[in-house]
Amino acid sequence: MTSQSSIAAESSISSSSILKGKHAVVFGAGGSVGAAVAREFAAEGANVFLAGRTQSNLEAVTNQITRDGGHAHTQVIDALDDLAVNEYIDGIVQQAGSIDIVFNAVGPLASDYGNGKNAVDLPIEEFMVPLTTVVKSHFITARAAARHMVKQHSGVIILLTGSPARGHIEGATAIGTAFGAIETLTENLAVELGPSGVRVVCLRTTANIDTRTIQQTMDILASKMNVTKDQAIERIASLNFLKVPANTSDTAKAAAFLASDRARMMTGTVVNSTAGAALD
Repeated sequence: MTSQSSIAAESSISSSSILKGKHAVVFGAGGSVGAAVAREFAAEGANVFLAGRTQSNLEAVTNQITRDGGHAHTQVIDALDDLAVNEYIDGIVQQAGSIDIVFNAVGPLASDYGNGKNAVDLPIEEFMVPLTTVVKSHFITARAAARHMVKQHSGVIILLTGSPARGHIEGATAIGTAFGAIETLTENLAVELGPSGVRVVCLRTTANIDTRTIQQTMDILASKMNVTKDQAIERIASLNFLKVPANTSDTAKAAAFLASDRARMMTGTVVNSTAGAALD
């Protein structure tokens, strides 16, 4: 028979909010991954600041969060604008008193960087797109947050990559190169910021099939392989050990864990959440 104390303990565990009282900033919060992470952060008790380029998308996510009892604030910010990002972060610190978590989900359209094209057919302009957008925005947002986190001697910076960081499929040269750079950036930032109590971690995911980017990529691959989109998704899922496709909820839950004190000894590392699709 289960004791009353055991029931109470289980209830306490299940209702815990691992980010309670934290101030979290999510860049690219209007996109599929950013929105999922923002909602998860809020569900875990964080006060979330949503930044992105499209007001209507940000407001939709904010409305979901507030409807579920969470706290969210939105502002249109271009994560490639260094001055705007620094002013935005400065304003949050002045308003909230601290900045505890920064997560970046900014990225271009898959068609912009030639996803699905082999390297020999990839124009230089398309190859450079992830480097001048994804890598650049990660550095800008991480640096802006780090300047405050160092002063307060705490904080978590979460960078985001995907399985192409480890070459395992054709047609991902551009984004894979950018992801590799971000994973190295993680290590370098962690070395410099660690003595000030700031953690820097990278979350490497596999294809989240409910994102716009992966849906576009599946269209490209389906056409290239002469199969249906569903068959293309099945082939992508078959590349991982679990043989199941990932979604944005998987990524959001992993990000919330990394942002929490439960992962307080994790820094300077890449958390491989690819279900074995891209081995270290």
